[in-house]
Amino acid sequence: MPYMLPHLENGWQVDQAILSEDDRVVVIRFGHDWDPTCMRMDEVLYRIAEKVQRFAVIYLVDITEVPCFNQMYELYDPCTVMFF
Repeated sequence: MPYMLPHLENGWQVDQAILSEDDRVVVIRFGHDWDPTCMRMDEVLYRIAEKVQRFAVIYLVDITEVPCFNQMYELYDPCTVMFF
């Protein structure tokens, strides 16, 4: 079911997701959709998404498709969750 969390497909969408939220925390999982660690994290994030929707919004970013943040955020681990 993690596929139901929204994916950000490019750097512009990531920037817009962060900049457009004034009242909620933006949670972004950076990693590979196929990675087992990310799959487990995605399941956890999916389970809490509805519970936290009033104060947080959750997105997924595949770092192969959107590599522009890899160096900036030092994304070297298989799965990274960041809060903005």
